[in-house]
Amino acid sequence: MDIGEVKQTVRDVLTEMRLRPIPLGISNRHLHLSQQDYDLLFPNQPMAVRNTLKQPGQYAAAQTVTLAGPKGQLERVRILGPVRSTTQVEISKTDARTLGIQAPIRLSGDLAGTPGIRLITPDAELQLNQGVIVALRHIHMSPLDALIYGVRHGDSVAVAIEGTHRNSVFEEVSVRVSPDMVLEMHLDTDEANAADADNPKAYARILGR
Repeated sequence: MDIGEVKQTVRDVLTEMRLRPIPLGISNRHLHLSQQDYDLLFPNQPMAVRNTLKQPGQYAAAQTVTLAGPKGQLERVRILGPVRSTTQVEISKTDARTLGIQAPIRLSGDLAGTPGIRLITPDAELQLNQGVIVALRHIHMSPLDALIYGVRHGDSVAVAIEGTHRNSVFEEVSVRVSPDMVLEMHLDTDEANAADADNPKAYARILGR
């Protein structure tokens, strides 16, 4: 096999691998807490693992909080661990209307100018001055996955949700690349309901690659 045949074989393999279905993860409302805020809300109570998540090292904690906004509350909102440097609350647009706040669509960590919220536990209450977002839909992937799909960290792609009775296309899907990530697209509950993404046959496919 000469070099031209080798290159063509590699291109064929990459094309075939790009057709792999991308698993879907549906993100219900949740929050990440800094160590300081966690200790205030749950004094002398180590964060307990309820179940592990697909992304390595991430887990849903046994502890929950109540979110209180100007118009309403959301109870038993799950904490995701481990602790982070900054507290962040991720909700859907439907949740934002229930709470009575204007939560912007942002990437995780982009918190400047976001609204605050009150966090309530049986032991304490904490008023956040900012930190509430609606998470921008995104795909987690490793550097190898990024090479296969021909994308880079920070790219924005169009993605088809297939295998459902409501096949849909989502544009402006952010690509998040890290050696600590595994392949998974994240939608919030509003997006998942619109696309029937909780269907066990549902999967994502990047378009135009």
